[in-house]
Amino acid sequence: MNEHPIIFILDAGGTGFKFSAVQDSREIIEPFTIPSAAPTLEEVLQKLITGFHECETRCGNKAAAISFCFPGPADYPNGIIGDLENLPTFRGGVPLKAMLENEFHVPVYINNDGDLFAYGEALVGLLPEVNNLMEQQGNPKRYKNLLGVTLGTGFGGGIVINKVLLNGDNSAGGEINRFRNPLYSSTSAEDSCSIRAIRRVYARESGIPFDKAPEPFDIYKIAMGQLPGNKEAALKSWEEMATALADILANAISLIDGLIVIGGGLSGAWPVFMPTLIKKMNEPFTGLNGNALSRMETEAYNLMDTQDLLRFTEKSGMMVKVPFSDQIVWYDPTKRVGVAVTKLGTSSAVAIGAYAYAMEQLKK
Repeated sequence: MNEHPIIFILDAGGTGFKFSAVQDSREIIEPFTIPSAAPTLEEVLQKLITGFHECETRCGNKAAAISFCFPGPADYPNGIIGDLENLPTFRGGVPLKAMLENEFHVPVYINNDGDLFAYGEALVGLLPEVNNLMEQQGNPKRYKNLLGVTLGTGFGGGIVINKVLLNGDNSAGGEINRFRNPLYSSTSAEDSCSIRAIRRVYARESGIPFDKAPEPFDIYKIAMGQLPGNKEAALKSWEEMATALADILANAISLIDGLIVIGGGLSGAWPVFMPTLIKKMNEPFTGLNGNALSRMETEAYNLMDTQDLLRFTEKSGMMVKVPFSDQIVWYDPTKRVGVAVTKLGTSSAVAIGAYAYAMEQLKK
């Protein structure tokens, strides 16, 4: 294998195909986007082929592999894409991997965007950053596990356990969007953790039609007092999302036990939703006997807050004596999970995750 292989990368969404080329964990061309919409499957597929050929032209080299994320449902190991809501021309199973391998004569690897986002943040983003801060403060604890979630047009997720990406036996690991919505029990989590959710609640609280609601970035600015508008409705939009997301993340992290990183287009609004998110994650249950019970075995910390980050990473605990000996060992009874937004940027994390996954597969 070439010591410095070039991997062509694609971040595929319902509105656009964003292409790039990565070498030595850095992008070597300026990423470019081709609109993904087309009336026929053949035209959509031709856009993919054209985009990867454009990558060849822009970097002046052929790829050692192609690695990218594509919406599900899919059989990712075999590269077969199923029926897609955002790309309706895909019906009945499209063997995308085999098609691209026939065209470019290199290995092709396809994963879910939430998976690759989490993988990138686990390898060079939030996970190593937190562990480095702990080391600097003399804290012997290290984190190995990460839950990544993306908030945008949809609601995605990915899980990394000890630097290993969890795919699942059915290519469905980390599909957090299928959690039950805690606010509207007949719907999925995505109905409260997506762009349409923010706009829907703003429209409802403002008494306006959905199609008249501003885009989420403007709703964020209204909530922060930076744009005119219905501030109470804007705050309610982000509060409702944070309330639903808190329950979902508390459930998910109780199974994974690690750090949580949030990406996607809505993650930039963290100043307005993160305090509510952390508060709700830490709110106790009330038992049938009337007694309070901790919501999680752990306590959630807002790693975007300087004081919370310091408390999370600083050394704590004590030395305890081993019975019947003079030996002492370190013991920290506190259990913590940290929540932060992407350190790399969502697209960059996906690109790095796709590159790392391809490199790992090529070495095999």
